[in-house]
Amino acid sequence: MPRLADHEQRRKQITDATRRVIARDGLTAATFQSVAAEAGISVRLVQYYFGTKREFLIATHQAVLADAGARLATGLTALGPDASPRAVLRTTFAELLPLDDTRRDEVLILGAFQAARLGRAEVENSIGNGPARYMVDAAAQQLARLRRGTAARMETITLDAELLVAAVGGLAQGMLSGFATPEHAELLLDRLLDRLLPP
Repeated sequence: MPRLADHEQRRKQITDATRRVIARDGLTAATFQSVAAEAGISVRLVQYYFGTKREFLIATHQAVLADAGARLATGLTALGPDASPRAVLRTTFAELLPLDDTRRDEVLILGAFQAARLGRAEVENSIGNGPARYMVDAAAQQLARLRRGTAARMETITLDAELLVAAVGGLAQGMLSGFATPEHAELLLDRLLDRLLPP
């Protein structure tokens, strides 16, 4: 009987193939046939591991978020426990920008899922606002660290955190159409942090 690790490896092979299809051709192009061809396996095998198209799409969405989260955790660990709130925020939000091919594909894929959610496609009920709320909470925590002892109320801090998440999300999408180069995007991120963070 195949080991659990073999099952996980096969599922990853399929979700990795799905990611490539979506990044290259869009969400609607991800079918049993296209994913199987991309992975170099049979359609039956994809169906064995994921009974429906919805299942492999949701698994792919979760895999993208998990990979981005693992990268972010590595970056934050590298900063060390005494990192300043600004360094934590800079590292966190730079991770959301398509500054390299991996992050570009992730922004494309997550954007495709968001568009499907807005269009009430088959994945709409499983793609929620959890990741965005997590980013808002993480940003608010760092802003609160900086503003201790000031008159800033948590309500204002949360609004600034929401502004930061919205602005970086918009910048990430804009970069896909050439609104900003990676270098200019990082400059804009730094300028935004300068405006939000107290001296």
